[in-house]
Amino acid sequence: SVSPGVPRCPPAMLRDEDTEADFQRFLRRVDDVTNLLQGLNSPDSAVQKKAIAETEKRLQEQGASREEEEESRTTVNRTLINTSVRAFPSEIKAGLSSDGFLATLEKDAKERAQRRRRNDQLANALKEQGNEAFRAGDFALAIQRYSEGLNKLRDKQELYTNRAQAYLKLQEYEKAISDCEWALKCNKNYLKAYFLMGKAHLALQHFTEARQCYEKMLQIDPQKENLVKDCVSQARLEEKRVRDEERAEREVQAGNVTALSIQELLQTISSPGQDILYYTGAIRILAELVNDCTGQTFFRTNNGFSILRNEVVRGAFCAESKCPAEVELCVSLLLLWRAVCAGNEENQCLLLAQPDMGAQLAELLCSDNPQVQRETLALISLYSENESGRRLLLRQDLSRWLQLLMSFVKNTDARADGAMNILSDLTGEKRFQAQCGAMLSTSVLPLFTQLLACARQVNQAALARAVAVLGSLCADVGLRAQLAQSRECWQACLQLLDGSSDGSSSGYQQCVFAVLGLMMNMLLESNSTIQDFAVPISGRCLALLSHQDGRIVTRATGVLSRVLTASPSAVEEVVKGGVVKKMLRFLKAGGHLTSSYAIKTLSICTKSSRRAQEEVLRWDKRFQVLLKLLESGDELTVGNAAFCLSQCLQLPGAASSLLGSSVVLLLLRLAGGDARRTSVQQNSAIALGRLCMAEPRHIPQLRKLNGLAILNSSMKYVHSS
Repeated sequence: SVSPGVPRCPPAMLRDEDTEADFQRFLRRVDDVTNLLQGLNSPDSAVQKKAIAETEKRLQEQGASREEEEESRTTVNRTLINTSVRAFPSEIKAGLSSDGFLATLEKDAKERAQRRRRNDQLANALKEQGNEAFRAGDFALAIQRYSEGLNKLRDKQELYTNRAQAYLKLQEYEKAISDCEWALKCNKNYLKAYFLMGKAHLALQHFTEARQCYEKMLQIDPQKENLVKDCVSQARLEEKRVRDEERAEREVQAGNVTALSIQELLQTISSPGQDILYYTGAIRILAELVNDCTGQTFFRTNNGFSILRNEVVRGAFCAESKCPAEVELCVSLLLLWRAVCAGNEENQCLLLAQPDMGAQLAELLCSDNPQVQRETLALISLYSENESGRRLLLRQDLSRWLQLLMSFVKNTDARADGAMNILSDLTGEKRFQAQCGAMLSTSVLPLFTQLLACARQVNQAALARAVAVLGSLCADVGLRAQLAQSRECWQACLQLLDGSSDGSSSGYQQCVFAVLGLMMNMLLESNSTIQDFAVPISGRCLALLSHQDGRIVTRATGVLSRVLTASPSAVEEVVKGGVVKKMLRFLKAGGHLTSSYAIKTLSICTKSSRRAQEEVLRWDKRFQVLLKLLESGDELTVGNAAFCLSQCLQLPGAASSLLGSSVVLLLLRLAGGDARRTSVQQNSAIALGRLCMAEPRHIPQLRKLNGLAILNSSMKYVHSS
């Protein structure tokens, strides 16, 4: 590491000044030759003559300094163009014509391109040999092969970074940094080079330089935000660990009593042959001492996590069926882990890194002892409640956790809330969603349907949260498809809705609200199961439209707006049940979310049911509700309103009832381009065309508004519809 006060060179700077200068001379030479070539190819004869003269001058100068040039030649790729005298025949010096000179130059470029292709093939072969050695764990051989590849082609960036990776494995961090710098000379935006250089700086505890490398990655590719975030978090955590351990060491040197006590207790617990109660008491005392960051650091630096190597301690912790003494020791150990890991990411990481710790936590969740379960849930909550802790948890196999945590709904105490808190924390994580899929149909769904069936006997608040968790998991398309395909799941949801009434407890109504939300998410799918259940689902939701809880009414309307598309029979049943009148009432009330669901429901009904069209005409005099919706700021609502209106205009007298209204102006604006969505424009155009076909007396107003051209273009949509 660099001593304090000595400035470090920036990450992208080369450390060898002579090599850097040589590299820059090479780049300038390439620029000069490029300019000469442009002059030789110039259509201007004067420019061409000047370029030929300059070329001959340079060839003479280079011939005089050839040996010196060979000694100082840069190790960076020179295959762009060859300026050596040896590359040109002697007749150039004798005054070859410009055409002959260009032909020779072209021949030389082709020869060099061929040599580069050969060298590239050899370098690739050596790279593959190096990769095989790397995969086999022979990092020294890998470095040798990558170096041989670089001797063939000095500007092959991946050879530098591959060799840097091998150097990292051998903990030769300075060499890794140097290779990354050379890779960046080949490609200044090479992400892998910055990533590996950041890791090398981090290993050398150059925290500022590591962060600079990661920030540069984000500048180059903003899509790598998550990767960079993880890298920066790792650097922050490592820097905190180093600072904490330095502070703890100073405390030890100063004779800190707590530090000495922690050391003695850990030695006591590590000593074999003692009674289980002896270890339990020592662990309890230790948990009380580890009450701040310094104490947590003392615990870690004194190898505190090794106490599970004690056979008595590990036996009690892992025993399937625990005696009272083993339960007491297990609870004490869980309390110690909580004290050690509270707010300490480094310790959290080390705890989960212990052998089989993730699997053991799952077993403790299954314990028949409530106290063990409570402390296990409390420990897991330390992880789940923050992002870094969740990342650590998600490295474990959590495929059983959805089922295990959901089973706590059966408990009426705080364990149910604790389990649901953890589930809520984990649900949004894609890795958790992926792991849940493996056991959803075999373990989770049977438990879930069982819980819904006995909703009145379980913790209803926790059940509502469990249902909401499943609803959130529907964000994963695979999980949603599994749920929507399950007949048992739909049957359980309907069974719970059957028990709903205004007299139900607030807890049960929370469950109803959550189940409706789950159903809405499942209805994003389309399958035969949904078609089979469409009629009973619609019937239950129609009954809920009279519920006193407005949130339940809104969600029931939302379910209707999605399920009715699956079944004409369902549409027929709800229309008979008076759904049109109810939807119009909701639209008059003006709630935004409910209105969006209600107008979509009306659109579906009027599309396939003449009775629905007639009822809209009957209950919405002069289409006042629909006309108001055409002025809504929500284009989805506007589009559905225009669609619904166009269906109703097929009824005799419907178009005449709109004479003297603003309908022509509203539809003309929307069809003419005020609406951004094409579907809204088309729905409005169809409505406008049907309006004028059914009642020609609207045409004078259309002519007055200069809308005949729009009407003519609208007719193609009318005919196609």
